[in-house]
Amino acid sequence: MAAKKQSQICIVTVTGKDKVGIIAKLANAMARANINIVDVNEKIMEKFFVMTMAVDIAKATLSIPQIHKRLDKIGKEMKLKITFQDEKIFKMMHRV
Repeated sequence: MAAKKQSQICIVTVTGKDKVGIIAKLANAMARANINIVDVNEKIMEKFFVMTMAVDIAKATLSIPQIHKRLDKIGKEMKLKITFQDEKIFKMMHRV
């Protein structure tokens, strides 16, 4: 029996002017790459969109550089700032 692959959590952060379809576009990109969204926190502040998404890339069909490239493309198309980083790096950068 094959060993179950452990999860590999990464954090996606998205900021920019709010507009229709941001979450749908990102969720669709994740689904096409077999990336599981495990948590989402989204807020609109004065027409400014802010979202943090935890995703599991353990079964992803894209490499990490390919995921970065796809998210960069979406960011440019939708005029958003999108970052993608390993959960451990995110936690180290944001600890209080």
